[in-house]
Amino acid sequence: MKFSTAVINASLLATAALAAPLTAKRQARNVARSSSGRQSNPPFIPGTDSVLHLNKTSHEEYSSNWAGAVLIGTGYTAVTAEFTVPKPTLPSGASSNEQYCASAWVGIDGDTCSTAILQTGVDFCIQGSTVSYDAWYEWYPDYAYDFSGISISAGNVIKVTVDATSKTAGTATIENVSTGTSVTHTFTGGVDGDLCEYNAEWIVEDFEENDSLVPFADFGTVTFSSAEATDGSSTVGPSGATLIDIEQSNKVLTSSSVTSNSVVVKYV
Repeated sequence: MKFSTAVINASLLATAALAAPLTAKRQARNVARSSSGRQSNPPFIPGTDSVLHLNKTSHEEYSSNWAGAVLIGTGYTAVTAEFTVPKPTLPSGASSNEQYCASAWVGIDGDTCSTAILQTGVDFCIQGSTVSYDAWYEWYPDYAYDFSGISISAGNVIKVTVDATSKTAGTATIENVSTGTSVTHTFTGGVDGDLCEYNAEWIVEDFEENDSLVPFADFGTVTFSSAEATDGSSTVGPSGATLIDIEQSNKVLTSSSVTSNSVVVKYV
């Protein structure tokens, strides 16, 4: 996913780097990926570079980059959902010369756990009349990486799944249900941060590119259906999750809601 990491704070990143030194191969991947500057981040308090830490309440929270639902607890090892790929449009007052984007993903951790996020999803962007899509996977604080071997179009039904086999290993899978194509990336260790398994998420994000949030696209509505998380030996839905919406420049840009098996995020 495109990483919205403006800052998780230098000390956290330094700690992560010390805890999991990068191999030469991984450093080369980072250099290659960082040239495009795409990152996903934890939720930030609107107007700041401080991470918004949710507190497992029913009260809606606001961030500058996350909208959707976050379950807070312990032992989350898998998250999945399906959604129909939207066709983004330019928001009111947009410049046709700029690219506007949003990203829909599922993930483990990233809020009350600040050391890692295992996530996978789809970016949707528009510039002028040109719309594009990218499928990606990420183990934050490393960069996001694009999947190859899968194509995505507006109207496709996409199933996204992350599965942690340990706190340093797991898989990220994207299946285009409409075309019957599926891709998986396996993390076998050597990651830059350990999962806590505290959070399960269904999120639409305004990701970061080159150290700033990208202009946010009007994505219409993203509905995460068949939304489930694995908690120990149980399967749970998003009911009871903390809702979060995007606020930028004192304006709320999204509206999120939740049922026992779905999360709906609307651009407003």
